[in-house]
Amino acid sequence: MTEPLPSGSVIGILGGGQLGRMLAMAAARLGYRTHIFEPGAAPAADVAHAWTQAGYDDLDALRTFAEACDVITFEFENIPADALDVLSETTPLYPDRRALEVSQDRLIEKSFLRDLGLETAPFAPVTSDIHADLKMTGVPAILKTRRFGYDGKGQARIMAAGEAEAAVASMDGAPAIAEGFVDFSKEISVIAARGQDGAIAAYDPGENVHDDGILSTTTLPAQIAPPLRTDAVLIASQILNALDYVGVLGVELFVTPGGLVVNEIAPRVHNSGHWTQAGCAVDQFEQHIRAVTGWPLGDGSRHANVVMENLIGDDVARAGTLAAEPGVQVHLYGKAETRPGRKMGHINRVTGPA
Repeated sequence: MTEPLPSGSVIGILGGGQLGRMLAMAAARLGYRTHIFEPGAAPAADVAHAWTQAGYDDLDALRTFAEACDVITFEFENIPADALDVLSETTPLYPDRRALEVSQDRLIEKSFLRDLGLETAPFAPVTSDIHADLKMTGVPAILKTRRFGYDGKGQARIMAAGEAEAAVASMDGAPAIAEGFVDFSKEISVIAARGQDGAIAAYDPGENVHDDGILSTTTLPAQIAPPLRTDAVLIASQILNALDYVGVLGVELFVTPGGLVVNEIAPRVHNSGHWTQAGCAVDQFEQHIRAVTGWPLGDGSRHANVVMENLIGDDVARAGTLAAEPGVQVHLYGKAETRPGRKMGHINRVTGPA
């Protein structure tokens, strides 16, 4: 068992959004300080000890930041490789670069999952001959940029072969991957963590509903057969071990007649894991802090049934009304500007004991 970082140590967090904010709050409960690195607006900095406002191409700022931290983690995965190299020169980074290399590129990620023997959608890199690519995936299909897409952005559907050229044009020349449609009844996700000692703790799978490509709700328990719950946890554990991972990982899965199909992985705390704040003694944010600082992982058991609902755009105006409802826990992210499609907060509604 590794010795945990002592109280008062500094955890560097790359990214200053809501996930970084909730990580900083969890770190404070365990006696740690946090230092945010974020080029733009940083709601996380409101609850952190320090904030470096600089770009990921500012290598001197990165070095100074790393030297001020005892360990570094991140709240989003699109961090340039050069920045990771600089940070790793002086300070441990968890999860490490391998996890980011896999998750930053959808083609690499799909190939990694397939090589583990896990089921994925049929996929192919988009080449100069899109119709040949679609022979490998089938139609309907969806084109996705290999890097940087999120919340439905950087995607184009192909419902018939005649739509292929327009879909490719919408990628604006960015490297892309084609994925065949999966016949699924529902999407679930499982949040799991791996410690520095290799121990794994997993949470119950949640059932997700999306609206315009953005997660709307996650409901616990997911309405799936018990064997699928076990399979989901085993899949997450297999991925964690294959990456020699340290920290919290989110795995999105499709429920199909033939079993579970892995949609994607996220090497960080995940929106679909927010329910753990009301449903577990140790939520995903504390679990991640425990993992990267060398603490023993907490118990992932669920003590309550929960529905997590994102407050997107003007939904945030409902927060005061929702707060009056029994069993509702409100989390607002402190963002200065409300915009359509922007995650402004979430609620966790406890619906009963587990």
